Order: sequence, then C-alpha cells, then structure tokens
Amino acid sequence: MTSAKAAGGNRETFTRNSGFIFAAIGSAVGLGNIWRFPGVAYESGGGAFLIPYLVALLTAGIPVLFLDYAVGHRFRGTAPLSFRRIKKPVEALGWFQTGLLFVISVYYAAVIAWALSYFFFSFNQSWGDDPAAFFTGEYLKVGDPGVSTTIVGGVALPLIVVWLAVLAVLLLGVANGIEKVNIVFIPLLFVGFAGLVIRAVTLPGAVDGLNALFTPHWEALKDLDVWIAAYSQIFFSLSIAFGIMIAYASFQRRKANMTSSGLVVAFANSSFEILAGIGVFSALGFLAYQQQVAVSDLEGLTGPILSFVTFPAVISEMPGAAFFGALFFGSLVIAGFTSLISLMIGVSAGIQEKWGLSRTKAAVGVSVVCGLISIGLFSTTSGLIALDTVDMFANNVGVVSSAILMTIILIWVLRRGDMLRNHLNAVSTFKVGRIWLGLVGVVAPIFLTIMLVQKVWSVIDEGYEGYPTWYISVFGWGTIALVIVAAVGLSLPSWRGRDDPDFLPWPPLPEGVRGTDHKASKETV
Repeated sequence: MTSAKAAGGNRETFTRNSGFIFAAIGSAVGLGNIWRFPGVAYESGGGAFLIPYLVALLTAGIPVLFLDYAVGHRFRGTAPLSFRRIKKPVEALGWFQTGLLFVISVYYAAVIAWALSYFFFSFNQSWGDDPAAFFTGEYLKVGDPGVSTTIVGGVALPLIVVWLAVLAVLLLGVANGIEKVNIVFIPLLFVGFAGLVIRAVTLPGAVDGLNALFTPHWEALKDLDVWIAAYSQIFFSLSIAFGIMIAYASFQRRKANMTSSGLVVAFANSSFEILAGIGVFSALGFLAYQQQVAVSDLEGLTGPILSFVTFPAVISEMPGAAFFGALFFGSLVIAGFTSLISLMIGVSAGIQEKWGLSRTKAAVGVSVVCGLISIGLFSTTSGLIALDTVDMFANNVGVVSSAILMTIILIWVLRRGDMLRNHLNAVSTFKVGRIWLGLVGVVAPIFLTIMLVQKVWSVIDEGYEGYPTWYISVFGWGTIALVIVAAVGLSLPSWRGRDDPDFLPWPPLPEGVRGTDHKASKETV
C-alpha cells in the first residue's frame, strides 16, 4: 500500500507546524475572547475566577482539544469522514458538528460585518453621543421579534465583503489561504490589541477597572454556577468538540508534534483572554471615571453591547479616539475573520470529501449558500434578535450536546480512547498518560451534562430574554432540530468521495509502541 493511500489520499497540508499553530490560535481567539471572558470573570468572582478557569482548562479544555487533534490527525478527514472511518454509523455525529459550524458561520459573519462598519465609524465617531440608540436604532434598525424581510443596507454591504473575503481564502486552500492569512493576521492582532491595552492601562481610572476585575471574591468558589461558567468559557473559547479542530488536525503533516502544539494553542488563547480582560476593564474604569460612577454601575459589560455600545462610549472619551477606535474594531474584525475561516473550512471540506467535489466547487457552493442565508436573515431589522437566539441555542445546547456525545461515544461506547492516546504519544513529545482518558471520559462529560441540563431547564422554566415562546421555538429549538435532521439526512447518501475501504490511519506507530497496529487500525474503519 502506498503512503498516499495510507494517508487517506493526496490531502492538503499545512507547510509547517507554525502554520497549523497560527491557524488553530486564529480559530480559538475570536470575538468571545474580547467581549465574553472579561464580563464572565467579573461576574464570577473576579480574581478568584482564575482558579476554576485554570482547573477547567487543564481538566477539560486541553484534554478535549487533544481528543479533537487525535481524531483528525489519525483519520485524515473532517468530522464526518473521520467519524465514519472510526465507525460508519458515527458519521451522523460528524454531520451534526458540521451543521453547527454552518449555523454559527451564517450569524458570526454578521457580527464581523458590524465590526467592519464600526471600524470606519470610529474615524469620526458616527455613533454620536448615544451609542446605544445608534447601534440598535440608526445602524441595525432593530424591530420586534419576528421574521423581517427588510434588508438593512449598512449591514448587508459589509456582510457581502466578508463573504467574498471568506470565499477568496477558501479558494486559495489550506497552505496558500488559511495558513498565510493566519500567519499575517494573528501576530498583527496580538501586536495591535497589545497596543490598545497599553494605552488603556495608562488612562485615568484604569486602576479602578482592574481592581473591579481582579479583586478576588473567594466565596464565589463555593458556587457551582461559577465552576460551570469556567468550563463553559473554556469550551466556547477553544473551539473544541464541534469539528473545527478535527478539520485543522487532519491538514497537519505526518510528522507533527500534536500535543505540544495543542499546549501552545491553549495557553495562547488563555493569555489573549487575560490580556483582553486587562484592556477591557482598564477602559471601563476610565469610562466610570469620566462619568463619575463606580465600575459596577456601568451597563453592558459583556457581549455585543460591550463592543458596540459601551466601547464606542469609551473611545469617544479617549484622546486619539479615531486611532484607538480603529485599532479596537480592527482587532474585532481580525479575531472574528480568522475564526470564521475555521468554521467554514469544516463545512466546505466536509462537503468536498463526501461528494468528491473539487475545492473550487465546494468553496463556491458553500460560501454562496451561507452568504445568502446570512444576508437574508441577519442583515434584516430582526437580525439582532435572531442572531442572539440562534447563538444561544447553537452554543449552549448544540455544541455542548456535541461534546457530550463525542466524549461518551469515543471513550465508552467504541472504546477508542487507548488507540487515540497511543496515536498522540507516537507523534508527540509531550506524552499523554492514562489520566487523560479519565478527564475526557468522566470529568468533561459530567460538567458538560450539568451545563446542558441547567441551560435547558432555565429556558423551559424562564424563557429567554423575554422573547415570545413561538419565537424561541422557531429560532431556538428549531435550529437544533434542523441540525439534527441535516445530520441524519447527510449521513444517508452513499459516500461518493474519498473513503478508501483499505484506509490505514497514519503514521505507523514507532517500533516498541503497542496498542495500534495496522490490523487493529483496519478493524476500526
């Protein structure tokens, strides 16, 4: 058997390990690092939150990241193909993850379009004296919950630009597109955002903001919700358990140090979150100083409101507002765009593999469909409310369910834990011990199940954001139902693309390493 067949065919690869690392960091470092982590930390014990955050990173985040890497790198495919090669019926789980990537992509692009608009707004502070009224009124023209067909031109035009940029990167491929974009954008993001943070910490009142964020409230450690918030933040931030890292790992070269790369990605992501926390709360301390109120009295400390309402208010008060506004919203665009690329490659490559399409046909087809849905649904006057609802259900129900299913099926049902662990150890310098199986198979599913049950019960009992029940049913539960139906439907057609029945996962284990010989590998396909 040729090495190409053993590798699963002539698959695109990153040209160097640093390319993979930058791409993985680009996926992990997204909008949530900037607008979610600081607020979650502040509301969950301040400085004390760093303890459950670190515990969650070490006991669930990194272990599940390694699981994604092991699946993608060993079975050489996006989630549907990799899971199919493990056990054919599990292909449906791969399509469930791909469906989530599709859903998240179509609304995530809209937020990048907002940031792109605000990048230009920052040069003359177009949001004026009332950023809240400008954002929801003049810019988004938000209406009541419902289905609107009124397109908001100010959102649709930059959204078209975003999708054209996505298409261009996908057409260029892994090495010439994804790798090169991330190698340029990620250092630029870190340098630019670091400059913004340095300026923020020198502003009057910055110390008050930092004290508000980092003063530890130790009693919070007794609250289960704080620990759940930590595990939630880690899972959503690292882009794990819903196909992204499986796809990226499948493009990694044969001789790739997977676990060491994973550690770099995980700690780079967490470092950026802490950097974002310092910058955001320094700026909030400055805003509180300017308004002569306490930081705790400020509104909009997390989510889109933080970025598009609170931060414009901060920027308007800063010396050199235009420059630092462009720096902030430029950082949002870069962070969001590199994450969007990782979402879309999972969808495009998955379709390409299943139906044996060329990269061009898959990229164009998927980008056009995603772009049309994105513009038709999320650039309308009901776009903000639809985005908020779909985002909550896709992440808190869809992604969490995906992670639970993935860990239980691979570790407990199919018993592939040892095989995947041996593969990681065969290609990596940082060895994974048997404790990894306990973390992936026990600790992660337990916390994820608690998260899922708590969120589902909360929605059933209290609703969500006061939206009508019919709206939550259609845009919330309907989204999850649609992904499930798509997962089953896409797994039923016969595989027309590259799915060699004699596929042998690679690379072969070095001499002396037991547990995954070629015979055993063929039995898992």
